[in-house]
Amino acid sequence: MTLEEIHGQQPMPAGQDWMQGAGTALHELLVSAQRRGCLTAGVYESAKLMNVDPDNVAFCVLAADQEDEGDIALQIHFTLIQAFCCENDIDIVRVNDVAKLAAIVGPSEDSGEPRDLHCILITNPNEEGWKDPALEKLNLFCEESRNVNDWVPTITLPE
Repeated sequence: MTLEEIHGQQPMPAGQDWMQGAGTALHELLVSAQRRGCLTAGVYESAKLMNVDPDNVAFCVLAADQEDEGDIALQIHFTLIQAFCCENDIDIVRVNDVAKLAAIVGPSEDSGEPRDLHCILITNPNEEGWKDPALEKLNLFCEESRNVNDWVPTITLPE
C-alpha cells in the first residue's frame, strides 16, 4: 500500500510537473491566506508569532534572492526559523524569487509600503472547518520531499 492509497490521493506526479504543481499550490495558498487574514510577513514578525503561538502556525515560506545568499544575518535567522519549524512539525519551503512573491502578496495593507517577505507564515484561521486544498497539497509535497531527505524543498512560483 502506498502513501497515496492511505491518504486517498493521487500519486505524486514525476519531476517538473510536481514542482509546478507545488508552485501553483503555494500561489493559491498565499492568495487565500492573505484574503482570510492568515498571513504574517517579515522575519521579526514571524519570529514573534512563533514565539507567542507556535501551535497556530500551519506553514512557513522562506524567500531569498541570489543577492540575499551573502547576508549572514538573514541566513542565521533562516537557520533558527528552520530549526523551530522542524521542532514544532511546521512544514517549510524555500522560494528563490522575492519579486514573484511580492507580486502575489503585494505591499503592506496598512501603509502601502513594500514589506519584508523573507519569511511568511500561514496561520490557522479562526474558522474551524476551513481546510485549504492548496495547503493540503503543499503538506503532501513537503512530506514526499522529506522522504527523499529534502527537508526544506525549494519551490518555483509560476509566472
